[in-house]
Amino acid sequence: MKFPNIDPTAFELFGFQIKWYGISYACSLLLALTLCKFLSKKYKTLEQKVFDDILIWAALGIILGGRLGYVIFYNFNFYFNNPKLILLGIRDGGMSFHGGIIGIVIACLLFSKIKNISFLKIMDIIACAAPIGLFLGRIANFINSELWGKETNFFLGIIFPNAGPNPRHPSQLYEAFLEGILLFVIVNLLYKYKNSFPGFSSGIFLIFYGLFRIFIEFFREPDSHIGYMIDPYLTTGMILCFPMVALGILLIFLNDSNRKNNN
Repeated sequence: MKFPNIDPTAFELFGFQIKWYGISYACSLLLALTLCKFLSKKYKTLEQKVFDDILIWAALGIILGGRLGYVIFYNFNFYFNNPKLILLGIRDGGMSFHGGIIGIVIACLLFSKIKNISFLKIMDIIACAAPIGLFLGRIANFINSELWGKETNFFLGIIFPNAGPNPRHPSQLYEAFLEGILLFVIVNLLYKYKNSFPGFSSGIFLIFYGLFRIFIEFFREPDSHIGYMIDPYLTTGMILCFPMVALGILLIFLNDSNRKNNN
């Protein structure tokens, strides 16, 4: 199957190129905000205004955390020697989901302390909306012909224009389905029944995202400048997911303990 060859630049505005990747970030934030406000109103867990107020905090946390995460986790030596490119080179790509989640957690924690609002209640609703961004982000990765998978004879294999002549797993689309659509269904379905237990949905999100990402890493080509941490399977993405899964299990355990103690 040949790559559809979609132009990464959606359109130009006053000579400035608007990329699909940037559009995916903007749409993700707006759609996530809409869902967060809908859930907070439907289940009466938080006031809708909370998410209007936290939007800028969350956006900065995602962007700064995602960029710094990429710098630290994936290309530290390069950016250590070229520090000006940490921010100036952001339009050329280089964002880390794990860095983004650390950034948004820190931003929401600070916001919750300042506003005296439950941190876990905020994060539970954000966990319901986060798969939207994961889905659109992976679609943008596919459009950009980046983060493709290993070579394959599987019928879904695609010949990417910058990845040689052989078909490869469209691992971006695998991630869009697992981390976007399926994770969205799981977290939102469980939040419907467990929204009165702060931290439960956040734990579910961490566990399933981590497991899905670890699974996809078996099909995804590792970064050429990093390769495998331990041949032939262990990647940086896997290593970063192990603490996520452990933290998710801990949140579920603590949530269950608190529930039993309160009964």
